[in-house]
Amino acid sequence: MDIRLLPVASLSFLFGVSVIAQQTPQSLADAELSSLLGIYKDLHSHPELSGYEERTAALVAKELRATGCQVTEHLGKYENSKLKGYGVVGVMKNGAGPTVLVRTDMDALPVEEDTGLPYASKVVGKNDEGKDVHVMHACGHDVHIAAFIGVARALAKLKDQWHGTIVFVAQPAEELGTGARALLKDGLYEKFGKPNFALGFHDKADLQTGHIGVTEGYTYANVDSVDVTVRGVGGHGAYPHKTKDPIVLAAEMINAWQTIASRENNPLDPIVVTVGSIHGGTKHNIISDEVKMQLTVRTYKADVRDRVLAAIERIAKAIATAGGVPPERAPIVSVLKDQFTPATYNNPELTKRLVTVWKKSLGNENVEIVDATMGGEDFSEYSLPDHSIPAVDFHIGAVDPVKIAESKKNGTQLPSLHSSKFAPIPEPTIRTGVVAMTAAVMELMKK
Repeated sequence: MDIRLLPVASLSFLFGVSVIAQQTPQSLADAELSSLLGIYKDLHSHPELSGYEERTAALVAKELRATGCQVTEHLGKYENSKLKGYGVVGVMKNGAGPTVLVRTDMDALPVEEDTGLPYASKVVGKNDEGKDVHVMHACGHDVHIAAFIGVARALAKLKDQWHGTIVFVAQPAEELGTGARALLKDGLYEKFGKPNFALGFHDKADLQTGHIGVTEGYTYANVDSVDVTVRGVGGHGAYPHKTKDPIVLAAEMINAWQTIASRENNPLDPIVVTVGSIHGGTKHNIISDEVKMQLTVRTYKADVRDRVLAAIERIAKAIATAGGVPPERAPIVSVLKDQFTPATYNNPELTKRLVTVWKKSLGNENVEIVDATMGGEDFSEYSLPDHSIPAVDFHIGAVDPVKIAESKKNGTQLPSLHSSKFAPIPEPTIRTGVVAMTAAVMELMKK
């Protein structure tokens, strides 16, 4: 009886080995999708602001441990003492070989959700000033985390096909542009090793699901935050000749700053100067003493960045002088150095290598070379200022193809990232992220 059953048992064993051997990023993404969708919906319903990602970090740590990673929590040292370190690192070792960093971000935004989804966020949290604000995953970091966990699960089951060390980094405070810097300041590379490669991804609000997009070279811009205080001489609204009106001066500055791009800069070097916030005055008939403005400045090249920032201050002070503001009341222009995010540079050679892999794993038609954007991403920090660590940050399509087609046909705008109405189509977005990132890691660590 035992002799008869032996071949059956042997066949069963061989069949099991065959099934394992057939595992691929695609099959594992499909197998995990239902579970990952549940994680995504949970995260979407429980968003946390930058620097306050306590629940999210704990969930990620738990999931990384379940894949066999050695997990370290509470990483990150910030300039802002109010922020705690909620960074999570999971290390997956599989013998000698290269070290690859895989990164996701975790934080949400102070936005009131208006998607109508059954799992929409109803969370209200407190910001740094202690004010109640609505919180939403309006940038898709929840879909990033779900895909990131899927990648860790897949690679844990594919260890027969790669070797080396994977450093999974769950980063807080991306929206502030400070999270990556905080992890590096806390010794990320000293504690876990300087990687040979760094990989990241981000969902894209104008790219269809099933597709990924990538750019060789610079893909995201330098981002600077600038505070400008215009100081005038206040008084009665009926007697403007007895004042130096900072609101009028601020309006002149806003218009003049736009000439930096149109008249002071090489048109082939893109720049953006946007005044995102302006506050001044308290009442209809009072000319205020000052106006406060907040600017975001986007550039690529270091010398262009230096010239633009200098021009903003020069123009502000010149307009104030022309308006008769005394020197002691000159505008105060402050570049917030702790909020600077350097441009993200995709190593061209590495990008070409991964595009070849992605075309095989996703299909030629599903891999797009897309234009660079003036958006910002502190993933750039992981490649270091000299880009000595080859890095690639790619886009994952998150939009229904039918809506993409309708938008092109009718000219209707799709909800952008950071919109109260933005929501990725989760299943195909997560699946594409898992397949693309897993395939990329395996290419860099293949036996």
